This record gives sequence, structure tokens and C-alpha cells, in this order.
Amino acid sequence: MFKFLNRKTSSCLLCKQEFVRLQSTVVAPQLRTTNTLKKAQFNLKYFYENADAFKDICTKRNTKYTLGEDFKELYDQLATIKQEVIDIKKNSKQYQNTLKKLVIQQKKEEADTQEQQKELHQKLYEFKPILKEKEETAVKLEDELNLRADGLPNLIAPVVGQKQKLVTYINPTPEILDFKDDDFPLSPDPKRDHKDIMERLNLVEFQQATKLSGRGWYYLLGDAALLEQALVQYALKLARKTGFKMALPPSIVKTEVTNACGFKPRDQNNEKQVYELTGDGLCLTGTAEIPLAGLYSNKEFNAGELPLELVGLSRSYRAEAGAAGRDTRGLYRVHEFTKVELFAWTINDVEHSNAQFDKMINFQMNFIKSLGLTARMLIMPFDDLGAPAYKKIDIEVLMPGRGAWGEVSSTSNCLDYQARRLTTKYKDEKTKKNKYVHTLNGTACAVPRVVLAIIERFYDPVTDSVLIPKVLRPFMDDKERITKN
Repeated sequence: MFKFLNRKTSSCLLCKQEFVRLQSTVVAPQLRTTNTLKKAQFNLKYFYENADAFKDICTKRNTKYTLGEDFKELYDQLATIKQEVIDIKKNSKQYQNTLKKLVIQQKKEEADTQEQQKELHQKLYEFKPILKEKEETAVKLEDELNLRADGLPNLIAPVVGQKQKLVTYINPTPEILDFKDDDFPLSPDPKRDHKDIMERLNLVEFQQATKLSGRGWYYLLGDAALLEQALVQYALKLARKTGFKMALPPSIVKTEVTNACGFKPRDQNNEKQVYELTGDGLCLTGTAEIPLAGLYSNKEFNAGELPLELVGLSRSYRAEAGAAGRDTRGLYRVHEFTKVELFAWTINDVEHSNAQFDKMINFQMNFIKSLGLTARMLIMPFDDLGAPAYKKIDIEVLMPGRGAWGEVSSTSNCLDYQARRLTTKYKDEKTKKNKYVHTLNGTACAVPRVVLAIIERFYDPVTDSVLIPKVLRPFMDDKERITKN
């Protein structure tokens, strides 16, 4: 009637050998529930069915394929072990029911069922270590597969290609409009070098900052400091008008939150990206995106609360200021800066999150256009998306002194990449089931680079002054120009 399992049989020895082999292949899990975040859960069946697609995605993004070649084999083993656990529990239940019947039969009919009861007790006893072994193996194996899934990047939108694509220009010059190729040729104009201009006008101090803090730090002085505050207030005002609610997030978060958002302490070349506070499990945030995303970790929204839009202001810290050269000259690539960030949560629907994406892009375009800066908008290629982004659009401003386009804003649709790792969900109105939200982030204003662009674009060598964009003048004591302090 029942299939009795005996640990002394050859089949059980094979099971134990398989268990030992699995233990040797399983890496100690790193994903876990903490006081801050719940353990991330992934749809392993989805990755099993789409393993080849993710291998292609990793190749396109030039990143490691963390599932590994044995992912499908290990998944099949996990499925087998889980089924064996179910079967053992089912048989155990049947044995227990039979045991109860035998006890009742012995009492009512005075029949001797002691031997049968003893045999069943023995089988139930033998089940316990087998069940424990298989359950422990299943947990370890599932944790390992989840850890591998956690290392994968996001999907890639169909619009993204191998190379960056020009979408449009903002405030283009006649020369740019007449040029037929997308890559308009540029050359540096030493007269418009922002570092030289700002130092001559007493707007910045690099040398003393380097002595105090190291290369990549700076003082903004006088009207340059006022210009930063003007840009911040103007960006916040526009964001509020667009429907974003203000937030002032912390600039220090736990490293696990930074990791969950897709920011790693070191890049694939093992170069330091994030400032970590030694021994504290904390790091300085490189963008307000991280604490804003974490604001609703372990949260369940009602669908009617979405989309939710926040604009955050924070100091941002980047460890990778780069090697000495044009890209590190002056304010272009620094370790600490002020940044206004847009962040949004939507329901788990690409159409909805793409609509939110377009809204954020339009904000950025209007912001740059209103400042009178010439810029171009680009769809970024596979290898410039970053792990969390499904698609990303950058706006690069023309910087005449540098003789180059410089990125001043970036908007990403991350789908449920961050939400799954932060456990941010909502209850679907139709199915009444919990789903992971989509998250989006976008730069409202990365201050130093916009300051740089304004200085180089609006500098007048005749008067040795900088024309202030009209929209910023109300925030700069109604001044028209920046002159020597």
C-alpha cells in the first residue's frame, strides 16, 4: 500500500551522494533578511526559461553572466528535491493517519497491531533526517540561485542599440542644424575655459580645497555659490509645478540599500565607485535616487496611490573622479556636489512607466531649454545603461571651453529591478495580488556641470563677465551679470 523508504537501501545511498555533491556546488548565500530589507525574491522559473536571453543581454552590456552554465541543471535539481520533499511529507501524513487507525482498531477490537505500529513508527523516524537533509539542501540551493539572479542586469528596451542614438537637439545653433551628421565636430575654445574664467573672477578656489580635501574638491565663492542656489531653487520650483513633491533625504545610507538600487562599491574593473564608512556598513550616496528609492522599501501601495513623484535635494558623493585630464579639469568631474533628483513609482506596466519616463524627459528638456543652453538628447547604448536601467536617455550640454558635449542629466526606467530588491509592491486592482512597482529616476539638475555650462556658454570676453540666464535672475538678487568678486 505504501512505499517505505529505508536509508540503508542503495537508492538512499545514491540520494545521500547527490546531497553531498549538491552541497559542494552550492555557494554560501549572501541574500538575507535584515533589519532594513527583506530578502529579495526572484522568479527563478522565469530565469530558467529565459537563461539564453539573459546571456545575450549580459554580452550586449559587457557584463558578467552570473547565472552560470549550470543554472538550468541546478534549477532542475531544486525542482526534483522540492518534489521529493512534498512526496516525503505526503507519505509521512499517510503513515500518521494509518498509525491513528491502528491505535483505534487495537482499542475497539482488541486486535494486536503493535508490530504494525512499531514498523510505522520506525519509518516515520527514518523520514526525519532524510526530510531535514533535503529541506536544507533545497534552501541552500534556492538561495544560491537567487543570488545568481540578483547579479543579473535588467532587460533591455527594444529602442536601445549598440551605439548611442540622437533623439533631438535643444536650442541648436545654425551650424548644428546645417550639419548633416549626428556627431557635430567640436574643438576647445581656451577663452571660454570655465576654470580659468572662474578663478580670474574669484568665483572658485581649487588649490586650497585640494590642500584640505584632495583633488576633486572645490570651493564655490560669491556669485558662483549664489548661482548654485539659484539653480537649485529654480529646478525645485519647476519640479513642484510639474507635480513632484519635495523631499530632503539623508546622504548616508546602509550599503545594502545602495546595493539593492544597483550601485556597487566597486565597478567591474574593481575601481572604487562609492565612499564607504569603514566598519559601519554605511556609505555616502552618489545620488538622492538611492535614499528616495529606499524611502518606500518594504512598502505595499494601493494602486490608487500611483504614480507617486518626488523631487529630492542632496549632496552627492562619487569616489571615481577619474584620472587627470580634460574630463577632470575644474568642475566637470568632482567628488562632492549638489544634485536635484526626480524619482517616481508606477504600477507594474511598461506603458505606464514609459509614460512617466516621457514626463521626466520633458521636464529635463524644458529645464535646459529655459536656461538657453545648447544640448542634445541621446538614447544610451547597451553598455552605458548600468545594471538597473531598462532604458536610459541622457542630455548632454555643449561646453565650448571644453570643446565637448557634457552629460548634465540622465533618466532611467528601471522597471521592477529596484523594487524587487527593496520589496516595494502594490495591490493590483484587478487581480488583488501584490505586484512589484516600477521605479524611475532622473536628474533635475546636477549643479556643478550646469554651472560650468553657463559660465562657458555665456561668458563675454569683451566685458570679462558672465550673462545670467533670465530665469535665474530672480534667485540672484536680480543681477544681470556675474563680474569679478
